[in-house]
Amino acid sequence: MLAWTTALLLAANPAAQEVVPVDPVVAAPVEAPAAQASQAVPPIAPPTPAAPPTKTDGPIDAIHNDIVVTARARWEAPDPFADVNAESFAVTQKIDNAVMGPAAMAYKKNVPGPVRSGIHNFLYNLREPVVFVNFVLQHKIGKAAETVGRFAINTTIGAIGLFDVARKKPFKLPRRSNGFANTLGFYGVPNGPFMFLPIVGPTTVRDLFGGAVDRIVLPVTLGQGVTDPKFAIPAGVLGALDHRAEFDETLHALHDGKGDPYANSRDFYLQRRQAEIDALHGRGTGNGGPLSDPPKGPIILKPRGGAPALGPLAAPLPAQPAPSTPGG
Repeated sequence: MLAWTTALLLAANPAAQEVVPVDPVVAAPVEAPAAQASQAVPPIAPPTPAAPPTKTDGPIDAIHNDIVVTARARWEAPDPFADVNAESFAVTQKIDNAVMGPAAMAYKKNVPGPVRSGIHNFLYNLREPVVFVNFVLQHKIGKAAETVGRFAINTTIGAIGLFDVARKKPFKLPRRSNGFANTLGFYGVPNGPFMFLPIVGPTTVRDLFGGAVDRIVLPVTLGQGVTDPKFAIPAGVLGALDHRAEFDETLHALHDGKGDPYANSRDFYLQRRQAEIDALHGRGTGNGGPLSDPPKGPIILKPRGGAPALGPLAAPLPAQPAPSTPGG
């Protein structure tokens, strides 16, 4: 979201005016007529060109009643809890630097790539029923059918989702992200206030509510076994390690680059979320892949309120590509 100012320069260039001679005025005769010297009326001087506008040091509003229109970008969300959010962000960063970051890097270093890829695919496959339900709610029946096909193929041929067979030939069914928060956004429900919560991380009121609905749908479609702590806790830990490891370079770009790390993280999250919803409407997505995947290119933060752009941060692309790339 820029105000453009147009300066109008008016220059006066009057045309030369022809001097028209006027007949001399003769005095009336008195007694003895005498020749009177005729007096010609002096010619009319051409008008003086208008002086240019005087520059003033006062505010422009004192001279002109200009109308300035500002618009909020679709991705923006109010941040009324900014102070609390920033404090929560700072505490979370300390925990991440001390525990989560090193654990994720150890996971990435010591667990073979094919094993990590299988875990990544398995966790994605568990969400396919949620993706299907929300495509139906969005009246995107074709994509809903493809999602069912992906789930069936990967759960069977792909060994309970460890291999993303559906993405490859001859099926070529792309992986897509979806959820109830996206459905709300698709129908125009705004973000609501932005929040940075411990454990949860960046979110909004809309995303928090949508995520809660998704967690209700998951056991309905996959069975109560997914809520059993014996399954849910290991799956949650592996998911967090996988997500953190894949996003390590992105996080460094956001936290160690230009600007305020908290504001960078907030705006990056909101832009990625809006890009997912834009994709549902057929608009360009840019770096709008699912948040569980790294960005496809350099992070370019778009500041609020017409502030100068920060430009691309350090290129966050991982040294190795993510296990799979979501389809458009």
